[in-house]
Amino acid sequence: MKRRNAWRTFGLYLFVIFWSFVVLFPFYWLVTTSFKTPLDVGLGPVYIPFVDFRPTTDHWEYLLTTQRNITMRHFNNSLIAAFGSTILAMIIGSMAGYGLSRFQYYWRLTGWRNDGIAFWIVSNRFLPPAVFVVPFLLLFTNLRLIDTHLGLIIAYTMFALPFAVWIMRDFFNSLPIELEESARVDGASRIQAFVYIVLPLSTPGLVAVSIFSFIFAWNEFLYALMLTNFNAITLPVLIAGQNTNRGIEWWYISALTLVSVIPVMLIALFLERFITKGLSGAIKG
Repeated sequence: MKRRNAWRTFGLYLFVIFWSFVVLFPFYWLVTTSFKTPLDVGLGPVYIPFVDFRPTTDHWEYLLTTQRNITMRHFNNSLIAAFGSTILAMIIGSMAGYGLSRFQYYWRLTGWRNDGIAFWIVSNRFLPPAVFVVPFLLLFTNLRLIDTHLGLIIAYTMFALPFAVWIMRDFFNSLPIELEESARVDGASRIQAFVYIVLPLSTPGLVAVSIFSFIFAWNEFLYALMLTNFNAITLPVLIAGQNTNRGIEWWYISALTLVSVIPVMLIALFLERFITKGLSGAIKG
């Protein structure tokens, strides 16, 4: 039995190592490609620095010195759109989730109650985002929101809200209502109980919602392409635009992709324990 368990453990570790290689190899490919010369990239799959190729920092110097203003402008556009939509999704999603958790609603036209309304909200994410492109274009053109940060924030908030409402509703369901009732007995209003009692206890859920909302907005490409022209173009659009008359410049794409990926990876690693608590609380709810 011990030998069987040992082999099972060995097989599990072997699978984890193999899968880690599968997951991490694309990042290694990005790093090595960002330090290759165009000639080395064209020679084929070479991966070991100083053995298969001689690394160069020319591409990074070009992006961070010569093209620094352009790179930072698109980076800042992504930050503004992602942070703005994340904050709005957290505020609106937490309030809507709290309402669905603590109050009873009845939609007379459909006969839905809280569970039906919550499912209808999250079902809006079932539709492909491309369906809404033309309506957004028409609406934002009339409102003069094309190529603006506010336009991207509104669009991204719309797609993040169903997830935010669903997660926060289930997380609030897992919190004991007696804590709020005690605060109400002590003289706190409903809003004060929500702000000072419920929200602090919901920090893991809020962090989970914020991370997923931020990652979606940070990586979104279709709406950033269709709703921007110059001033509000984000990093994904800049990365996709590295196909010049000289062909696809994989070395610049790799460097820009790393610039785009590293901040999200650092935030996710730093807040990983909150994400786990938030999702587990939502599942228990």
